[in-house]
Amino acid sequence: MPRIPLPRTRGARFTALAAVVVVVAAAVVVWTTSGSPPSAVRTQDAVLELPAAPGSADKVRIDTTTYLPEKTPAPAVLLAHGFGGDKSSVDPQARELAGRGFVVLTWSARGFGRSTGKIGLNDPNAEVADASRLVDHLAASKDVLTDGKGDPKVAVTGASYGGALSLLLAGTDKRIDAVAPVITYNDLAQGLVPNAAAAQAPAAGTPAAGEFAPGGVFKKTWAGIFFSAGSGAPSGGSPSAEAPEAGQETNDSGTTAGGSGTAPQAAAPTAGGQASQLPAADPCGRFTAEVCQAYTELATTGKAGPQTVALLRRVSPASVTSKITAPTLLVQGESDTLFGLDQSDATARQISAAGGKVKTIWYTGGHDGGTPGPQLRTKIGDFLWHSLTGEGSDPGTGFSYDVQGTLRANGTPSVRTVNADAYPGLTGQGTERRQVALTGPVQSAVRPAGANPAAVSGIPGLNGLAGSSSRLAPLFSTDPAGQAAQFSTAPFGSQLLVAGSSTVHLRVAADPAHPLPEAVLFAKLYDVGTDGARVLPANAVAPFRVGGLPADGTPVDVTVTLPGIVRPIEAGHSLRLVVGTTDQSYSVPGQPGVFRIGLAPGSALAVPVVPGVSVGTPAPAGQLIGIGATLLVAVAALAFAALRRRRSHDVDPELAHTPLVISGLRKQYAGGFVAVKDLSFRVEPGQVLGLLGPNGAGKTTTLRMLMGLITPTEGEIRVFGHRITPGAPVLSRIGSFVEGSGFLPHLSGRTNLELYWAATGRPAEKAHFAEALEIAGLGDAVDRRVKNYSQGMRQRLAIAQAMLGLPELMVLDEPTNGLDPPQIHQMREVLQRYAATGRTVVVSSHLLAEVEQTCSHVVVMHRGTLVASGEVGELAAASGEATFRVGDPAAAAAALKAFDGVTDVAVEGELVHANLDGLPRAEAVAALVRAGVAVEQAGPRRRLEDTFLQLVGENS
Repeated sequence: MPRIPLPRTRGARFTALAAVVVVVAAAVVVWTTSGSPPSAVRTQDAVLELPAAPGSADKVRIDTTTYLPEKTPAPAVLLAHGFGGDKSSVDPQARELAGRGFVVLTWSARGFGRSTGKIGLNDPNAEVADASRLVDHLAASKDVLTDGKGDPKVAVTGASYGGALSLLLAGTDKRIDAVAPVITYNDLAQGLVPNAAAAQAPAAGTPAAGEFAPGGVFKKTWAGIFFSAGSGAPSGGSPSAEAPEAGQETNDSGTTAGGSGTAPQAAAPTAGGQASQLPAADPCGRFTAEVCQAYTELATTGKAGPQTVALLRRVSPASVTSKITAPTLLVQGESDTLFGLDQSDATARQISAAGGKVKTIWYTGGHDGGTPGPQLRTKIGDFLWHSLTGEGSDPGTGFSYDVQGTLRANGTPSVRTVNADAYPGLTGQGTERRQVALTGPVQSAVRPAGANPAAVSGIPGLNGLAGSSSRLAPLFSTDPAGQAAQFSTAPFGSQLLVAGSSTVHLRVAADPAHPLPEAVLFAKLYDVGTDGARVLPANAVAPFRVGGLPADGTPVDVTVTLPGIVRPIEAGHSLRLVVGTTDQSYSVPGQPGVFRIGLAPGSALAVPVVPGVSVGTPAPAGQLIGIGATLLVAVAALAFAALRRRRSHDVDPELAHTPLVISGLRKQYAGGFVAVKDLSFRVEPGQVLGLLGPNGAGKTTTLRMLMGLITPTEGEIRVFGHRITPGAPVLSRIGSFVEGSGFLPHLSGRTNLELYWAATGRPAEKAHFAEALEIAGLGDAVDRRVKNYSQGMRQRLAIAQAMLGLPELMVLDEPTNGLDPPQIHQMREVLQRYAATGRTVVVSSHLLAEVEQTCSHVVVMHRGTLVASGEVGELAAASGEATFRVGDPAAAAAALKAFDGVTDVAVEGELVHANLDGLPRAEAVAALVRAGVAVEQAGPRRRLEDTFLQLVGENS
């Protein structure tokens, strides 16, 4: 099973954690500008005291900054920050908007920065009410244009948390003249606890309509990131820290005019160097008690009760979108596992139904994929300016989406934009959906106890890295063997551009032998290339819960809406639907179970297609040279790929029947360390070869090169004449057992093997289950649960798994680890029986005696080089020791000790062993006869250990 390599040192873990924090912070705060701030922008800092609640005498202090353009009065923009940030988070964009001529008001929301109060997740009576008071503040400013008394010309924008605030304010305060939310949510209940299944497909004709069904699956990783961001100290210091007084003005450098510009001082320490008072710890952090209670329920039960659902919906834009009539620009990310395209789709439908004017843009970024670039920021600014002043071209109600290509210029992928006249389904004709046939039988999928190991669909905040590297992508999407059902389409004859959410009809049933009343499942749609490599677009996964499963195994029909994506499926590629039982980013029931998953009769994959006019993204002039260089690099890469393909098909016909030939192998790592040098040996059919050597000898490096996991610096490896390269087709003829196989303990050995083979995608008739099980010698135990197996039985089951398909060459690393002597004896018989079929086994082991008894041949390595190879018997006899079977062992020992140079004389029953140190064995026999000792037999003492120690030294 593929595993994600985790950092092993404290420093590496810290670095990885820091990377996650930085990426997530960049995703959830808001977009920034790379340009220099206009020098004419002035700022005014002020602290406003606002009611803590409607009708309350208590106050909260809201820290604000107003950015003033060169010319006033001017239209205003309220710019809200993202979760975990504060007003400083949006400073670059505020300056950019002010440079365009807007008065921009930013503030730190309750519980963030230097503002006081508790975080209520955009509570209409708290954060939204505060924003409405900020509109009052703008209306009273001489620098802001107005539509009338108390009614400023004002728009509101923000990303993520700030985007939701924008919509909530536009739905509650009629003075808002335009709204432009970015990468935000419609319904926080569905955003954090999604359920993508329903009895039938969504009726909406829009391209990314999600199924907002109740009883969803908790998105624990993303929710945990946000709860953590609100649990500690505020980002700008203590909420009670003193902020600048109202009316203080700063210049463009940010220092207070007429003041020092320094931050408030921290509380003075006591004489002992400790703070005078340690703050009381609070598991709720800066959240309100209501929000904390909701999170606690979700985190501990994985489900949202009625009170939690009511809270999440009350603080969601969905509660007010039916009241929004102001012009709206919805900007949503195509790479966003937090708030997907379905959230923007729902908002567009609701505002349009209320009579609002909606324009929608999907761009390549999102919480996982990055912030809006300068061109998109310009579009947002143009929309706000026209909406507030009437100047410029009308942005209209069109729809555009970005399609990311594979060609990169200076590390940036090529992007083209598809423009449509309108967002499909809001008015007129709905979205076209291509019916694509899926094939695959009903399959069993296991949920292991504790839902561990779990599938990996992505790592929140870091998924963008997967899209930037074909090597990283497999680490971000793995499906453990036996935990998923898979269904595939035929290869496409021409490109299919998926733009939105596909749907599929499934049948789900409980296994009668393991009945459970409900199933929590995860649907994913992979793009599978011509070489079999698969990519999970946008790392998108659709969690869904199916309740009411009959105990007798009767299936329940559901329609699953897959996540919204934009992905060109190239000619020759196919789509693969994977429906799994676990996902590490979600809260999954820990009770083990088995579910039967199949396609409903006549089911097809309904794929949304949105036609339009494609426009390439223009590159700045300075990038043209970079694009040319990229083209040259692409040509070189294609040439290199062609060379690799040619090398992977490099065949020596004279070696077609030879399992393994290693010639002149060398592996040198960065820094000059040489792990393997000038290694050459050959393995013939039917041999059991033992690869011996002390730690650091280069055995593991050699096996990794043999399996195509790393590339030799020099030399080559040929398996049945085929040169080994990463991904070489001949690797399918090799079976391997390198680490623990992770069997599912509550299932039988046979079922584990069947699930493993099914995960390979190869036909069942080619598995040769019976032969592998017979060789492994498990007998009736193969039908017992693995949790009742002894360690030896588990090891034999692992060997049987490696034998599935009866590979012609089997490579095993320490197969007897952890076994007692009887179990080692059984394992020895398993390997010898397998080799007796004419196949070949290579065993790496540190147990010299075991190799001597198991293997027919041996290769000894030391410090990366070969020091000896040959038959085990020949090497064992090369130590210089001899054994004599005699009638009088005591007299024989005394006679041998009389010779100069003869050492290590030992008596073992009728046998006498001695190191002759070059003395011919015949002379030793003659001396024994002259001493009156009857010699029945004489020969070399065959001990591999002695030879090994002579070859590599006792201190190696």
